[in-house]
Amino acid sequence: MITFSDLELVTAISVSGSLSEAARKLRVTTAALSMRLRKLEAELGMKLASRDSRRLALTEDGERMADEGRRLLQALEELSDSMVADDERLQGVIRLSAPFGFGRLRLAPLLSRFAKLHPKLKIELDLRETPWPDRSNCDAVIHIGSISDSSWTAQVLASNERWLCASPSYLKENGTPKAPEDLAVHRCICIRENDEHATYWHLRRDNENRSSRIFPSMVSNDGGVARRWAEQDLGLVLRSQWDVVDSIAQGSLIRVMADWEFEIAPILLLIPTRKNRSRKIQALSSFLIESFKTKDTEKSRS
Repeated sequence: MITFSDLELVTAISVSGSLSEAARKLRVTTAALSMRLRKLEAELGMKLASRDSRRLALTEDGERMADEGRRLLQALEELSDSMVADDERLQGVIRLSAPFGFGRLRLAPLLSRFAKLHPKLKIELDLRETPWPDRSNCDAVIHIGSISDSSWTAQVLASNERWLCASPSYLKENGTPKAPEDLAVHRCICIRENDEHATYWHLRRDNENRSSRIFPSMVSNDGGVARRWAEQDLGLVLRSQWDVVDSIAQGSLIRVMADWEFEIAPILLLIPTRKNRSRKIQALSSFLIESFKTKDTEKSRS
C-alpha cells in the first residue's frame, strides 16, 4: 500500500537532481532515503528511478507516481487548510517563486512583514531567472510581463512602466536623446531574456507608435548588472521602474525621453487555479495587492 511518506519521497526526487538533494528536502540521510526508495520499488515491483554517481532521474513509472502524488499531496494540504477554524491563525507552508532582482529588492521586505503577521506560516522563497513556468509546483509565482495560461490566475500587482535611463556623466559626454531616431547613435545596454535580447525598443506617445532598432554595446541576462553598467557611464538602459527609481532618486541615473512610453511589463502574481480557495494563498494575495496599492498611492503623492 502506498503511504503518504512514499508520495513525499517520490515527489521530492522529481524536483531534485541527486539523492543527497532529495534527502536534504526530506531531512533524512542519503543512506536512509536510498533504502526507502529500494524498499518502495521492491514492494511495487517496478523501478521508479535510475541513478548513477552523477545524476538521479525518475523512470516513466516514477514520473507518473510523482505527478499523481503531487496532486494528492496538494489536495490534502488544501483540505487541511480549509478545515482550520476561522479564528485560528494561518499555518502550513507557502512556496513562492520570483525573479532574482525583484525578489531581493521588493518582494523579500514585504514577505518579512507578512511573516510577522502570520508567525505559524512557513514561507519558502525561491529566486531564479525564470520563475514561470519553471516553478509550476509553487503555490504562487511573481512574473514580470503578460501571460496567457488558463491553469494560472493572474492578478496585477503593479503596471510597471519601463524607463530609459543613463548616468549624468554619460549624458554630458554623449548628449541626451530626445526622439526614437536619436537612439541609433547611442551606446545601448540590453537585457537578454530566455536566451534572446531585444533588438527593437517599442515606444508610444499620444497616438504615435514607433519602433527603434538598437545595436547593443553590452548585453547581460541580469537586469541588476545592466543597471549598474549604466550607473558606471557605459550607456542607455531600459529597465523596469521598480529597479531604477532608487538610482534616479540618488542621482546615479537620469530618466530620459520621459514623454515617450515604452512597453509596459506588468508585475503579476500567478496562482495555480486549483489553489485559489486556499485561505493562506488568499491572505498572501490580499496582502501583496494592498501593499503595492499603498506604494502606488505614496508615489502619486510625492
